[in-house]
Amino acid sequence: MQNTQHAMFVSLCLSALAGAAAGLLFGLPAWGAVLGLLGWGYYQIRQFHKLQAWLQANDDSAPPEADGHWGELLDELARTQKTDRSREQSLQAIIRRFQQSSAALQDAIVIVDRNNNLEWWNRSADKLLGLRAVSDRGKPVMNLLRDPRFIRYFRKGQYSEPLELPSPVNSDLHLQYQITVFGEGDRLLVARDITRLVRLEQTRQDFVANASHELRTPLTVIRGYVETFLDQDLPRPLARAMGQMQAQARRMESLVNDLLLLSRLESSNHIADEHQIQLRPMLEQIHQDARALTQTQEKNQVINLQLDSDLDLAGQELELHSAFSNLVFNAVRYTPAQGKITLRWWTDTHGGHFSVTDDGIGIDSIHIPRLTERFYRVDESRSSSSGGTGLGLAIVKHVLVRHGARLSIDSQPGQGSTFSCHFPPEMLIGTSGTRPAEAADAQCHQARLD
Repeated sequence: MQNTQHAMFVSLCLSALAGAAAGLLFGLPAWGAVLGLLGWGYYQIRQFHKLQAWLQANDDSAPPEADGHWGELLDELARTQKTDRSREQSLQAIIRRFQQSSAALQDAIVIVDRNNNLEWWNRSADKLLGLRAVSDRGKPVMNLLRDPRFIRYFRKGQYSEPLELPSPVNSDLHLQYQITVFGEGDRLLVARDITRLVRLEQTRQDFVANASHELRTPLTVIRGYVETFLDQDLPRPLARAMGQMQAQARRMESLVNDLLLLSRLESSNHIADEHQIQLRPMLEQIHQDARALTQTQEKNQVINLQLDSDLDLAGQELELHSAFSNLVFNAVRYTPAQGKITLRWWTDTHGGHFSVTDDGIGIDSIHIPRLTERFYRVDESRSSSSGGTGLGLAIVKHVLVRHGARLSIDSQPGQGSTFSCHFPPEMLIGTSGTRPAEAADAQCHQARLD
């Protein structure tokens, strides 16, 4: 740039000197210098117009011919333009390749901007999610994917676990949603067709359910005959054998019932409909049943109930009753005599919480990650003697998943255990039927409008 400026200044001076020299021939050197400067200016204007016309053409044509500093400038601009065009073509090739590869994917890929508006998606999103390139671009994603479960998942902002839902355009298709945050608040939404996996899992669940159902009839017959024989005056060894048969038949019936319940819970990760559950009477009933169980087992345990909140939950009452009672009855079974068990329900800014705390022998940390697996037992002999089926915590886990909740376990050997169920704020309901989380969202939205 400095060389160009220097060359222009030199050419300006030479033009003025040449005009002055020519003016001396006529005795008018000043006018000659002025005419030389005017000629120099006219030449510069012509060269500038040539440059402007070439730049406006914006094609691959060669730059106009020019001498001196204008020629150097045009050659430098031509080289820069060629480099930029090459770089642009390379970037366009990368974009085209990305679009072609994303279009070939079977998974739906959607980019959502920081304002939750649709920015871009591939062809599979049209088929799986029903998006339309012409009319849906720039619209809020929650206006097009309106399932309340997806809206809760999207707003929560915790995407470590995927979400499984039917396709909004075809209920026979099952999709798995996975969201990744990138950039400055943008989100990458991937929807995968898992219909085949869901059907395979359904086949397995149907097999377990059918087998469990078929076992009910022979078990009922066996237990009926055993009870009939026990009503008779049998010899002591035979009566003892019949009593053991009766206990094992009852245990098998309990196992079959738990298998049927677990199979039904596994059929879906979400409850079909939600109802307001009055927690106070339900927990008071579970408390009474637990006290009756400890008296039956002659353990004389102290069982306390603390209700620190009047808020209720939205969900399925029978499922939550089963989950809560499983935790409480496990505490009764596995806590030694004279032990203390505390049931507590409370709420805070993070949602609703139900915990069962005992002062029993505790659980080693190596067992905690596997406690919710089917038939997993910390101590086989102790669990068998308690009459458990090994499915209680698996049932608890699936019930909580269906309600958008999670189970946490805090236990140390010799210091007791605490099993806690944590429900998100959107599952809480007031006594009047209003949801505090929705009311807070509405107030924040109104505040933004104001």
